[in-house]
Amino acid sequence: MELPKYILGDNSDYPNAIFIIHTEFPRFIINLEDDEVEWLEEFDQHDQKELETETENVIKEATAFYDREIALYQE
Repeated sequence: MELPKYILGDNSDYPNAIFIIHTEFPRFIINLEDDEVEWLEEFDQHDQKELETETENVIKEATAFYDREIALYQE
């Protein structure tokens, strides 16, 4: 199965939280309520460098994905 790069998620146990799941390396879940990130990968030193440079970009992309999805729902 091919997954989309970003998936929008929610959970009734966390009524104010909106989650974005990033399915490609580095895989993570971000809670847009408080910008907390849960990494779904274990990183070694080599990965750490790539992670530092890519983190800001993928979080910006995740936020843009959310904004686009909400705009589509509102139409």
